Amino acid sequence: MKLVVDIKKRIGDFTLEVAFETDGETTGLLGASGSGKSITLQLIAGIETPDEGQIVLNNRVLFDSEKGINLPSRKRRVSYLFQNYALFPHMTVAENILFPLTNVKEEKRKDRLEEVLRLMALKGLKNRYPAQLSGGQQQRVALARGIIGKPEALLLDEPFSALDDYLKTTLIKELMEALKGYQGATLFVSHNMEEAYRICPKLLVLSKGRVEAYGSRETLHHYPPTLSVAKLTGYRSFSKFQTLSSYVIKALEWDIELQVENIPAKQETFITIASEKIYLAEDSPENANIFSAWINTYEEGPRRVLCYLTLKRPPAHSKDDHLEWELSKEEWENIKNKPQPFRIRIPKEGIRFLKE
Repeated sequence: MKLVVDIKKRIGDFTLEVAFETDGETTGLLGASGSGKSITLQLIAGIETPDEGQIVLNNRVLFDSEKGINLPSRKRRVSYLFQNYALFPHMTVAENILFPLTNVKEEKRKDRLEEVLRLMALKGLKNRYPAQLSGGQQQRVALARGIIGKPEALLLDEPFSALDDYLKTTLIKELMEALKGYQGATLFVSHNMEEAYRICPKLLVLSKGRVEAYGSRETLHHYPPTLSVAKLTGYRSFSKFQTLSSYVIKALEWDIELQVENIPAKQETFITIASEKIYLAEDSPENANIFSAWINTYEEGPRRVLCYLTLKRPPAHSKDDHLEWELSKEEWENIKNKPQPFRIRIPKEGIRFLKE
Protein backbone atom coordinates (compact mmCIF):
# COMPACT_ATOMS: atom_id res chain seq x y z
CA MET A 1 0.00 0.00 0.00
CA LYS A 2 1.53 3.28 -1.10
CA LEU A 3 0.95 6.41 0.97
CA VAL A 4 1.92 9.79 -0.49
CA VAL A 5 1.81 12.85 1.79
CA ASP A 6 2.61 16.43 0.74
CA ILE A 7 0.80 18.86 3.04
CA LYS A 8 1.02 22.15 4.88
CA LYS A 9 -0.80 23.18 8.06
CA ARG A 10 -0.51 26.36 10.14
CA ILE A 11 -1.42 26.18 13.84
CA GLY A 12 -0.79 29.52 15.54
CA ASP A 13 2.93 30.26 15.23
CA PHE A 14 3.70 26.68 14.20
CA THR A 15 3.77 25.59 10.55
CA LEU A 16 3.86 21.93 9.53
CA GLU A 17 5.18 21.30 6.04
CA VAL A 18 5.89 17.63 5.32
CA ALA A 19 6.31 15.56 2.17
CA PHE A 20 7.11 11.83 2.06
CA GLU A 21 6.10 8.51 0.49
CA THR A 22 5.95 5.05 2.02
CA ASP A 23 5.41 1.76 0.20
CA GLY A 24 3.96 -0.40 2.95
CA GLU A 25 6.99 -0.82 5.20
CA THR A 26 6.38 0.24 8.78
CA THR A 27 7.71 3.80 8.98
CA GLY A 28 8.66 5.48 12.25
CA LEU A 29 8.03 9.19 12.79
CA LEU A 30 10.70 10.47 15.17
CA GLY A 31 11.12 13.92 16.61
CA ALA A 32 11.20 16.03 19.74
CA SER A 33 7.97 17.11 21.44
CA GLY A 34 6.21 19.69 19.29
CA SER A 35 7.96 18.66 16.07
CA GLY A 36 4.68 17.73 14.35
CA LYS A 37 4.49 13.94 14.68
CA SER A 38 0.97 13.54 16.06
CA ILE A 39 -0.57 16.31 13.97
CA THR A 40 0.82 14.60 10.86
CA LEU A 41 -1.12 11.44 11.77
CA GLN A 42 -4.25 13.46 12.54
CA LEU A 43 -4.10 15.14 9.13
CA ILE A 44 -3.75 11.78 7.37
CA ALA A 45 -6.63 10.31 9.38
CA GLY A 46 -8.93 13.27 8.64
CA ILE A 47 -9.18 14.38 12.26
CA GLU A 48 -7.57 17.68 11.22
CA THR A 49 -7.57 19.31 7.77
CA PRO A 50 -4.44 20.58 5.96
CA ASP A 51 -4.39 24.14 4.67
CA GLU A 52 -2.98 22.93 1.38
CA GLY A 53 -1.45 19.92 -0.31
CA GLN A 54 -2.37 16.35 -1.12
CA ILE A 55 -2.74 12.96 0.61
CA VAL A 56 -3.02 9.85 -1.59
CA LEU A 57 -3.42 6.31 -0.26
CA ASN A 58 -3.22 3.34 -2.63
CA ASN A 59 -4.04 5.64 -5.58
CA ARG A 60 -7.12 7.03 -3.76
CA VAL A 61 -7.08 10.78 -3.15
CA LEU A 62 -7.97 11.44 0.49
CA PHE A 63 -7.22 15.15 0.35
CA ASP A 64 -6.39 17.58 -2.43
CA SER A 65 -6.66 21.30 -1.74
CA GLU A 66 -6.55 22.28 -5.42
CA LYS A 67 -9.32 19.85 -6.42
CA GLY A 68 -11.42 20.49 -3.33
CA ILE A 69 -11.28 16.85 -2.19
CA ASN A 70 -11.43 16.11 1.54
CA LEU A 71 -12.79 12.66 2.37
CA PRO A 72 -14.29 12.33 5.85
CA SER A 73 -12.47 10.06 8.30
CA ARG A 74 -14.99 7.23 7.96
CA LYS A 75 -14.33 6.95 4.21
CA ARG A 76 -10.54 7.11 4.28
CA ARG A 77 -9.91 3.48 5.27
CA VAL A 78 -7.37 4.74 7.78
CA SER A 79 -7.21 3.41 11.34
CA TYR A 80 -5.83 5.65 14.09
CA LEU A 81 -4.73 3.97 17.35
CA PHE A 82 -4.47 6.33 20.31
CA GLN A 83 -1.91 6.15 23.11
CA ASN A 84 -4.36 4.75 25.67
CA TYR A 85 -5.99 2.23 23.26
CA ALA A 86 -9.44 3.83 23.94
CA LEU A 87 -11.24 0.52 24.61
CA PHE A 88 -14.84 0.71 25.81
CA PRO A 89 -14.79 -0.67 29.39
CA HIS A 90 -18.42 -1.84 29.31
CA MET A 91 -17.93 -3.89 26.12
CA THR A 92 -16.36 -7.33 25.76
CA VAL A 93 -13.31 -7.96 23.61
CA ALA A 94 -15.54 -9.13 20.75
CA GLU A 95 -17.83 -6.10 21.05
CA ASN A 96 -14.88 -3.71 21.12
CA ILE A 97 -13.35 -5.29 18.03
CA LEU A 98 -16.64 -5.33 16.11
CA PHE A 99 -17.50 -1.71 16.92
CA PRO A 100 -16.30 -0.27 13.56
CA LEU A 101 -18.40 -2.79 11.57
CA THR A 102 -21.82 -1.36 12.37
CA ASN A 103 -23.06 -1.42 8.76
CA VAL A 104 -21.80 -4.90 7.86
CA LYS A 105 -23.93 -8.04 7.59
CA GLU A 106 -23.87 -10.31 10.63
CA GLU A 107 -22.32 -13.28 8.82
CA LYS A 108 -19.46 -11.16 7.50
CA ARG A 109 -18.98 -9.61 10.95
CA LYS A 110 -18.55 -13.07 12.48
CA ASP A 111 -16.10 -14.15 9.78
CA ARG A 112 -13.98 -11.02 10.20
CA LEU A 113 -14.07 -11.34 13.99
CA GLU A 114 -12.77 -14.91 13.86
CA GLU A 115 -10.07 -13.86 11.41
CA VAL A 116 -8.67 -11.03 13.55
CA LEU A 117 -9.04 -13.00 16.79
CA ARG A 118 -6.83 -15.66 15.25
CA LEU A 119 -4.37 -13.13 13.83
CA MET A 120 -3.98 -11.33 17.17
CA ALA A 121 -3.99 -14.51 19.32
CA LEU A 122 -7.17 -13.44 21.14
CA LYS A 123 -9.45 -16.42 20.48
CA GLY A 124 -9.86 -17.41 24.12
CA LEU A 125 -10.48 -13.85 25.31
CA LYS A 126 -13.42 -12.63 23.23
CA ASN A 127 -15.88 -12.63 26.16
CA ARG A 128 -13.62 -10.81 28.60
CA TYR A 129 -13.78 -7.10 29.44
CA PRO A 130 -10.80 -4.70 29.14
CA ALA A 131 -10.26 -4.62 32.91
CA GLN A 132 -9.67 -8.39 32.81
CA LEU A 133 -6.85 -8.10 30.25
CA SER A 134 -3.13 -7.50 30.52
CA GLY A 135 -1.53 -4.49 28.84
CA GLY A 136 -0.38 -6.64 25.94
CA GLN A 137 -3.83 -8.14 25.49
CA GLN A 138 -5.43 -4.68 25.51
CA GLN A 139 -2.98 -3.57 22.85
CA ARG A 140 -3.84 -6.55 20.67
CA VAL A 141 -7.56 -5.83 21.08
CA ALA A 142 -6.99 -2.23 19.97
CA LEU A 143 -5.00 -3.45 16.97
CA ALA A 144 -7.67 -6.00 16.12
CA ARG A 145 -10.32 -3.27 16.22
CA GLY A 146 -8.07 -1.10 14.09
CA ILE A 147 -7.63 -3.65 11.32
CA ILE A 148 -10.99 -5.46 11.32
CA GLY A 149 -12.33 -3.03 8.73
CA LYS A 150 -9.30 -3.81 6.52
CA PRO A 151 -7.86 -0.28 6.56
CA GLU A 152 -5.25 0.60 4.01
CA ALA A 153 -3.22 2.55 6.59
CA LEU A 154 -2.61 2.00 10.29
CA LEU A 155 -1.49 5.00 12.38
CA LEU A 156 0.03 4.30 15.82
CA ASP A 157 0.52 7.33 18.06
CA GLU A 158 3.12 6.54 20.76
CA PRO A 159 1.37 3.36 21.94
CA PHE A 160 4.07 2.61 24.55
CA SER A 161 4.60 6.06 26.06
CA ALA A 162 3.16 5.30 29.51
CA LEU A 163 4.62 1.81 30.01
CA ASP A 164 7.53 0.55 32.10
CA ASP A 165 10.56 -0.91 30.32
CA TYR A 166 9.69 -4.57 30.91
CA LEU A 167 6.13 -4.26 29.65
CA LYS A 168 7.26 -2.07 26.76
CA THR A 169 9.75 -4.73 25.63
CA THR A 170 7.06 -7.40 25.76
CA LEU A 171 4.52 -5.31 23.86
CA ILE A 172 7.01 -4.28 21.18
CA LYS A 173 7.66 -7.96 20.49
CA GLU A 174 3.91 -8.64 20.30
CA LEU A 175 3.31 -5.63 18.05
CA MET A 176 6.04 -6.70 15.64
CA GLU A 177 4.50 -10.16 15.42
CA ALA A 178 1.00 -8.73 14.87
CA LEU A 179 2.16 -6.36 12.12
CA LYS A 180 3.62 -9.26 10.12
CA GLY A 181 0.11 -10.18 9.02
CA TYR A 182 -0.93 -6.64 8.10
CA GLN A 183 -0.54 -5.62 4.46
CA GLY A 184 -1.30 -1.88 4.64
CA ALA A 185 0.89 1.17 5.27
CA THR A 186 1.87 1.63 8.92
CA LEU A 187 3.10 4.85 10.55
CA PHE A 188 4.48 4.61 14.08
CA VAL A 189 5.04 7.79 16.11
CA SER A 190 7.72 7.74 18.79
CA HIS A 191 10.29 9.99 20.45
CA ASN A 192 12.41 6.97 21.39
CA MET A 193 15.05 5.93 18.83
CA GLU A 194 15.61 2.46 20.25
CA GLU A 195 11.88 1.73 20.24
CA ALA A 196 11.40 3.00 16.68
CA TYR A 197 14.53 1.19 15.45
CA ARG A 198 13.21 -2.17 16.65
CA ILE A 199 9.81 -1.77 14.99
CA CYS A 200 10.35 0.34 11.87
CA PRO A 201 12.55 -0.50 8.85
CA LYS A 202 12.26 3.14 7.75
CA LEU A 203 12.53 6.31 9.83
CA LEU A 204 11.30 9.83 9.13
CA VAL A 205 12.71 12.53 11.41
CA LEU A 206 10.69 15.71 11.97
CA SER A 207 12.14 18.93 13.35
CA LYS A 208 10.09 22.10 13.86
CA GLY A 209 7.43 20.91 11.42
CA ARG A 210 9.83 19.92 8.63
CA VAL A 211 11.24 16.61 7.40
CA GLU A 212 14.84 16.63 8.61
CA ALA A 213 15.73 13.17 7.29
CA TYR A 214 14.06 10.10 5.78
CA GLY A 215 15.60 6.72 5.04
CA SER A 216 16.42 3.26 6.32
CA ARG A 217 16.95 2.91 10.05
CA GLU A 218 20.49 1.62 9.47
CA THR A 219 21.47 4.63 7.37
CA LEU A 220 20.02 7.23 9.73
CA HIS A 221 21.53 5.57 12.79
CA HIS A 222 25.01 5.04 11.37
CA TYR A 223 25.19 8.16 9.18
CA PRO A 224 22.91 10.90 10.56
CA PRO A 225 22.93 13.87 8.15
CA THR A 226 22.35 16.70 10.65
CA LEU A 227 23.09 17.69 14.22
CA SER A 228 19.46 17.31 15.33
CA VAL A 229 19.12 13.86 13.71
CA ALA A 230 22.35 12.75 15.39
CA LYS A 231 21.01 13.83 18.79
CA LEU A 232 17.77 11.91 18.20
CA THR A 233 19.62 8.79 17.11
CA GLY A 234 21.79 8.63 20.22
CA TYR A 235 24.96 10.63 19.52
CA ARG A 236 26.06 12.91 22.36
CA SER A 237 29.57 14.21 21.57
CA PHE A 238 29.86 17.04 19.04
CA SER A 239 32.50 19.48 17.90
CA LYS A 240 32.90 22.08 15.21
CA PHE A 241 35.86 21.38 12.98
CA GLN A 242 38.44 23.19 10.88
CA THR A 243 39.87 21.72 7.68
CA LEU A 244 43.67 21.56 7.80
CA SER A 245 44.33 19.55 4.62
CA SER A 246 42.60 17.14 2.24
CA TYR A 247 42.44 14.38 4.87
CA VAL A 248 43.06 16.13 8.19
CA ILE A 249 40.68 18.18 10.34
CA LYS A 250 40.89 19.79 13.75
CA ALA A 251 38.05 19.21 16.22
CA LEU A 252 37.91 22.64 17.82
CA GLU A 253 36.02 21.75 21.02
CA TRP A 254 38.23 18.71 21.67
CA ASP A 255 41.51 20.31 20.54
CA ILE A 256 42.63 17.26 18.55
CA GLU A 257 43.63 16.67 14.94
CA LEU A 258 41.95 13.76 13.16
CA GLN A 259 42.78 11.95 9.96
CA VAL A 260 39.59 11.30 7.97
CA GLU A 261 38.69 9.29 4.88
CA ASN A 262 37.44 12.36 3.05
CA ILE A 263 36.07 15.79 3.85
CA PRO A 264 32.53 16.43 2.58
CA ALA A 265 31.01 19.55 1.07
CA LYS A 266 31.23 22.83 2.94
CA GLN A 267 27.73 22.68 4.46
CA GLU A 268 28.92 20.13 7.06
CA THR A 269 30.18 22.10 10.05
CA PHE A 270 30.13 19.56 12.94
CA ILE A 271 31.57 16.14 13.61
CA THR A 272 30.54 13.44 16.05
CA ILE A 273 32.12 10.12 17.02
CA ALA A 274 30.11 6.92 17.31
CA SER A 275 30.55 5.90 20.97
CA GLU A 276 30.94 2.23 20.05
CA LYS A 277 33.69 3.08 17.52
CA ILE A 278 36.33 4.07 20.07
CA TYR A 279 38.94 1.43 20.87
CA LEU A 280 41.89 0.87 23.17
CA ALA A 281 45.07 1.50 21.21
CA GLU A 282 47.35 -0.82 23.21
CA ASP A 283 47.50 -3.57 20.59
CA SER A 284 46.71 -1.51 17.51
CA PRO A 285 49.17 -1.42 14.59
CA GLU A 286 47.62 1.92 13.58
CA ASN A 287 49.30 5.15 14.61
CA ALA A 288 46.70 7.66 13.39
CA ASN A 289 44.00 9.20 15.61
CA ILE A 290 45.48 7.88 18.86
CA PHE A 291 45.08 10.03 21.97
CA SER A 292 45.56 9.95 25.72
CA ALA A 293 42.22 9.80 27.53
CA TRP A 294 41.01 9.94 31.12
CA ILE A 295 37.66 8.58 32.30
CA ASN A 296 36.00 11.58 33.93
CA THR A 297 32.71 9.96 34.95
CA TYR A 298 30.82 6.84 33.91
CA GLU A 299 27.31 5.39 33.94
CA GLU A 300 27.06 1.66 34.59
CA GLY A 301 24.04 -0.21 33.23
CA PRO A 302 23.14 -3.90 33.47
CA ARG A 303 24.85 -4.76 30.16
CA ARG A 304 26.78 -1.71 28.97
CA VAL A 305 28.90 1.03 30.53
CA LEU A 306 29.06 4.58 29.19
CA CYS A 307 32.29 6.42 29.95
CA TYR A 308 32.82 10.16 29.55
CA LEU A 309 36.35 10.80 28.34
CA THR A 310 38.60 13.83 28.66
CA LEU A 311 41.31 13.97 26.00
CA LYS A 312 45.01 14.94 26.25
CA ARG A 313 44.83 16.05 29.92
CA PRO A 314 43.18 15.09 33.21
CA PRO A 315 39.63 16.46 33.68
CA ALA A 316 39.35 19.71 35.64
CA HIS A 317 35.83 19.03 36.95
CA SER A 318 32.94 16.55 36.60
CA LYS A 319 31.58 18.15 33.43
CA ASP A 320 34.95 18.51 31.72
CA ASP A 321 34.64 15.72 29.14
CA HIS A 322 34.87 15.48 25.36
CA LEU A 323 33.69 12.06 24.16
CA GLU A 324 31.32 9.26 25.12
CA TRP A 325 32.80 5.76 25.04
CA GLU A 326 30.44 2.77 25.14
CA LEU A 327 31.79 -0.51 26.50
CA SER A 328 30.45 -3.97 27.22
CA LYS A 329 30.49 -5.04 30.88
CA GLU A 330 33.30 -7.47 30.06
CA GLU A 331 35.41 -4.70 28.51
CA TRP A 332 34.70 -2.48 31.50
CA GLU A 333 35.81 -5.13 34.00
CA ASN A 334 39.09 -5.46 32.10
CA ILE A 335 39.98 -1.77 32.22
CA LYS A 336 38.24 -0.14 35.19
CA ASN A 337 41.14 -0.65 37.61
CA LYS A 338 43.93 0.08 35.15
CA PRO A 339 45.98 3.25 35.65
CA GLN A 340 45.00 6.26 33.59
CA PRO A 341 45.37 7.75 31.06
CA PHE A 342 44.46 5.14 28.46
CA ARG A 343 45.56 5.31 24.87
CA ILE A 344 42.46 5.27 22.66
CA ARG A 345 42.07 5.04 18.91
CA ILE A 346 39.33 6.74 16.87
CA PRO A 347 39.10 4.99 13.48
CA LYS A 348 38.34 7.09 10.44
CA GLU A 349 35.10 5.16 9.83
CA GLY A 350 33.82 6.18 13.28
CA ILE A 351 33.83 9.90 12.43
CA ARG A 352 30.53 11.39 11.22
CA PHE A 353 30.20 14.76 9.48
CA LEU A 354 27.02 16.71 10.21
CA LYS A 355 25.14 19.71 8.88
CA GLU A 356 23.98 22.13 11.55
